[in-house]
Amino acid sequence: MTTTPLQSIRNFTRQALEQWFTDQGLPAFRGRQVYEWLWKKHARSFSEMTNLPLELRSRLEAAFTLNHLSIDLQQKSSDGTVKVRFKLYDGNLVEGVLIPTEQRLTACISSQVGCNLGCKFCATGFMKNKRNLEPYEIYDQVAAIHAICMEDFGKPLSNIVYMGMGEPLLNYANVLTSTELITSPDGMGMSAKRITVSTAGIAKMIRKLGDDGVRFNLALSLHAPDDAKRSSLMPINDSNDLKTLVAALNYFYEKTKGRITFEYILFDGINETEEDARNLVKLCQQVPGARVNIIEYNAIREADYSKSKEEQRERFIQYLEAQRVVAKVRRSRGKDIDAACGQLANK
Repeated sequence: MTTTPLQSIRNFTRQALEQWFTDQGLPAFRGRQVYEWLWKKHARSFSEMTNLPLELRSRLEAAFTLNHLSIDLQQKSSDGTVKVRFKLYDGNLVEGVLIPTEQRLTACISSQVGCNLGCKFCATGFMKNKRNLEPYEIYDQVAAIHAICMEDFGKPLSNIVYMGMGEPLLNYANVLTSTELITSPDGMGMSAKRITVSTAGIAKMIRKLGDDGVRFNLALSLHAPDDAKRSSLMPINDSNDLKTLVAALNYFYEKTKGRITFEYILFDGINETEEDARNLVKLCQQVPGARVNIIEYNAIREADYSKSKEEQRERFIQYLEAQRVVAKVRRSRGKDIDAACGQLANK
């Protein structure tokens, strides 16, 4: 005889929870109480919900599961970066990173268990994508990293980037629901402008972000300013070329006026020439307000790439700035614990 798996209570909206209590002949306000425990107080068990009668807590325990993730491993880099490996309810693992600077505390979080896009320079791209994360699993990463911020730095988390494992726009509905929970007054109440969602470039989903009027920022993992080079690094470019992506980004901007950033890893001998810089400037001029984050490449054992030499990187950035392109260097953090950009692979 097989038993039916318990439903995860955290897949319920507040209204749906109120309705469940009403259907049970109980007052709707109990649903609001439970919702607050789930999202504002981050309750990890029904027994923590102390303003509910004991009998009601037992009923909830029998009807639902919370499916909380747990911290499987926590590592601290010599530069203060913290990498957290999370264990999900089904045993799968994902990673998140806390990146502290003087100005901000940023959580880099995952949206999938693995990734199928196969970017040639990314450790996650060499893993099989096992499944999408649920909205509450994304939320739990943020809540856990926020708790580390408070414990280690005495300050709240200030920024969130969806730049961990997986392609966020291939888990579109769950990613959007997670941002709604994070920004809701009933959840963490964070400003959407402090959230950046990064994509390898799924044009039709970038357009959908515009149609849905999202309020967070968007980053495109560009890494090469022409189709031939980009396709050699990122196979997704074969079906989402630069012309298509530029049109989608313009549509997104027209609908949302959201900030758009090009993420650009400089590889030695591949995408660092003056011609590359010129082509990057041309792309930026086609997208309103586009800015560039120059990223230092972080070596992985699966790929044979090298980071651009410092003098070449400086020449590249100087050319961009001379053309009035806003360019910032994102220094690698957490390399000694495989927590830097492109290194997340559950190590």
